[in-house]
Amino acid sequence: MLRQGIFHLFFFVVFFSIGAVALGAAVLCDDFVRYCRNEHLVREAQLSVQRLKSLNADYDGLLEQLEKNPDLLKRIAPATLGTEPDDPNAIYPKARAQELAVARKALTEPADREQTDAPVPAWLQRCSEPTKRIVLFIAGAGLVLISLVSFTPQEQQGRP
Repeated sequence: MLRQGIFHLFFFVVFFSIGAVALGAAVLCDDFVRYCRNEHLVREAQLSVQRLKSLNADYDGLLEQLEKNPDLLKRIAPATLGTEPDDPNAIYPKARAQELAVARKALTEPADREQTDAPVPAWLQRCSEPTKRIVLFIAGAGLVLISLVSFTPQEQQGRP
């Protein structure tokens, strides 16, 4: 008799737990989707902040070098502004638009790769479909009802 009670308790816990999780998932599915999207947006914002901090550090370093060495500004200005250099013996490379586009693509490529991960997992996207949510809700309710009807302790007859 004790063994039968343990099996009833075990099956009750298993069926009730699975049913309760299914019911909770069906009811809270929209909240889970919203949570995943918000987490994805937070990760993107953190990556943007890190990229901006890195650019600020690079520009701070460049400004520090310009303050220490004023001749550096004279060497960089013609190449940056596209004017002719003052020094006749200096050769400054001319960057074409195509080369600049390739360089820009190379710099922004890691940021594009990081943003390709899906904000919502595939299984959660499937569960959020209305028909599948209804089926999940009915299955969970069925498991809870089965566990309550079939595996609850029965009153023993003959004992007060």
